[in-house]
Amino acid sequence: MIKGSVLRDAFISAANNISNHKQKVNALNVFPVPDGDTGTNMSMTITAAKREVQLMGDGVTVAEVSKTAAGALLRGARGNSGVILSLLFRGFSKSLAGKEEASAADLADAMAAGVKAAYKAVMKPTEGTILTVARVAGEEGARALTADSTETEIWQVMIDAAKDALARTPEQLPVLKKAGVVDAGGAGLVYVMEGMQKVFTGEGILPLEEDAPAAPAEIPDERNAAGLYEGEITYTYCTEFIVLKDPDRADAEKLRSYLESIGDSAVVVDDDDIIKCHVHTDNPGDALQHALKNGQLTKIKIENMREQHADNQKAVQEAMTAGFTYAPVDPSNPYGFVAVCAGDGVEQLFRELGVNNIVKGGQTMNPSTDDILSAVEATPCKTVFVLPNNKNIIMAAEQAINLADREVRVLPTKTIPEGLSAMLVFDATASAEQNQMDMAKAAEKVSTGQVTFAARDSDYDGHKIKEGELLALENGKLAFTERDLTKAVVRLAKSLVHRDSSFVTLLYGEEISEELAQTVCDAVTAKLPDDLEVALINGGQPV
Repeated sequence: MIKGSVLRDAFISAANNISNHKQKVNALNVFPVPDGDTGTNMSMTITAAKREVQLMGDGVTVAEVSKTAAGALLRGARGNSGVILSLLFRGFSKSLAGKEEASAADLADAMAAGVKAAYKAVMKPTEGTILTVARVAGEEGARALTADSTETEIWQVMIDAAKDALARTPEQLPVLKKAGVVDAGGAGLVYVMEGMQKVFTGEGILPLEEDAPAAPAEIPDERNAAGLYEGEITYTYCTEFIVLKDPDRADAEKLRSYLESIGDSAVVVDDDDIIKCHVHTDNPGDALQHALKNGQLTKIKIENMREQHADNQKAVQEAMTAGFTYAPVDPSNPYGFVAVCAGDGVEQLFRELGVNNIVKGGQTMNPSTDDILSAVEATPCKTVFVLPNNKNIIMAAEQAINLADREVRVLPTKTIPEGLSAMLVFDATASAEQNQMDMAKAAEKVSTGQVTFAARDSDYDGHKIKEGELLALENGKLAFTERDLTKAVVRLAKSLVHRDSSFVTLLYGEEISEELAQTVCDAVTAKLPDDLEVALINGGQPV
């Protein structure tokens, strides 16, 4: 049977494993634009769960651990892959509700429930993705289950099935086959499951490779002690000091024994001239008094760990709200707006159009559900419209709908121009339903072109792309590659314009000078019909 403490450690190990391999997962992304890649998003998503469960004590149940992890995953979800991962473990948690421990059958049932929850939440499930990998794993786990199956055996069956399904994803998605890679989200899920299995089999938590091991006999960092789950803080004071040894009466071993008798986490390092001491105790005065028998004291430090823990929790909570301050609903304010964007100029445009709160993010950094939720709950209105302005942020925004304490309506805007156009048609006198319909229609009428650079070499959709080449995207799809910026923008603008086009707006990014932007604008204006109005705006957006 899997105990709650084992499941807790399994989540920590899973987070470490995907974090250790996130660059390998990122490299599987076939679309070569600079973006918030799958490995990064999945790593950040499950690390949110790691932060929560590692505060839990050894007496927890699997139900408590899975519920805590699922809640943290949901709030920390970033990108489509992160949201789907959170949905998988949300169903997983519901299946384990009320259970002290988990059997092999419970694990198989939990995986099946997770798959069901994920498929149900995705409007148009695509096979050959993380969804397929999870589904096949769950099906094989259920098929292999017998009365004699152990938990580790069933979990290994599901890992092996997930790997087989992952290997077949290129046959299901032609874009993967052409690029010669497997699905990135599916690969991330395998790393998560393998990290959990290390704990299930008794091998222990996989270490986070970025973390250097502590030096032998190093005094523990009192900040770590203060950050522990409060129920695990047995003693109140973290006490440190150095004894300047009196050679006639110093006895480090007796001092160590005494410190261990009045507290825990005792560390005594005996050097030629000093004894360095650390202990958690409720009686720091006794520790110091006894230490004086060995010589004079220096570098004395006593800190209240319970108080420090509370301060740390407060700091973490403030950091999680991304700088937003909660505001209760004001009944006199019917509508408010939250937009996701990057760049001072773009932010200013949205604010001028009436957006209350901006969540900083976009192509290169997908904000979490909690980031968006914090912005929503800092908007003191009865109904808050959210404009994600990126296709990889829409799902994370939609998760905030059921978490907020006010009505949230997510407009599926995939680009900044779509979000701006949606705001332009908002009517304060219309109903929320009518506004949502009108704003969505306005967004759909916009054609968006984007010029960026290739983040990696790629063979994508018939284009052999070299890192650093300019990429022209037409409504999110790769149109062509180019080496000259002006030529790329002119060609793309001409392709986007149609008979009933009225306006062309050029937003230039943070690395483009005003002079170059004006040169490009003049070239575009010269090639478009005279009756089109062309506007140039310093958006300041990255990439």
